[in-house]
Amino acid sequence: MSLINTEIAPFTATAYHNGAFVPVSDQDLKGHWSVVFFYPADFTFVCPTELGDLADYYGELRSLDVEVYSVSTDTHFTHKAWHDTSDTIRKITYPMIGDPTQTISRNFGVLREDEGLADRATFLVDPDGVIQIVEMTAEGIGRNASELVRKIRAAQYVRSHPGEVCPAKWEEGETTLAPSLDLVGKI
Repeated sequence: MSLINTEIAPFTATAYHNGAFVPVSDQDLKGHWSVVFFYPADFTFVCPTELGDLADYYGELRSLDVEVYSVSTDTHFTHKAWHDTSDTIRKITYPMIGDPTQTISRNFGVLREDEGLADRATFLVDPDGVIQIVEMTAEGIGRNASELVRKIRAAQYVRSHPGEVCPAKWEEGETTLAPSLDLVGKI
C-alpha cells in the first residue's frame, strides 16, 4: 500500500540533536515541511555519505522551512557516539532520531523485520502531516540531497499553486503545466 497522500502515524522517540537528547513525536513534523530520512545503521559505509550530503544542504532546507529528521533503528546514544567520533557525522545539526523499538520504521513501512534495520528511504511530509514524496533505494545505492531539494521545491510549488504541476526536471522559475483536456496527447 502506498503511503503517498496519507497522514503520518503517531510516534514518540528520542533524538540526538545539537549535543542534547530531545523528545520527538509525529506532532513535531507538523506545521512545516519535514524530511524523514531513514537509513540502515550508524557506523556503516553508504549511510555517512548520505547523512553528510544532507548536512551540507541543511541550511538551504531550513531556508525552505524544511526540518530534517534522520532515523535508524540505533539508539540516540549510538547516534551521539557516532557524532562524537566521525568527522562526517559531526557536521550534522539536524535531529538524529533513535528508533530501537522500530515503531517509526514500521509506521513508514521501511522496516526489514528479519534484520531489525530500516531500508534506505526518504519521505517528504507537508505541513499538514501528509506524505507527499516517497523514495526508496537498495542497500548499496546512496541518495542525492540536491535532487531531494529540487523535489521539495516542486512539492512546495504545487501546494501553493493549485491547478499547476511540475514536469520532469522542473527547476524553480521554469514553466509548469496546467493539466487539461487540451494537453492530452500534445506533450
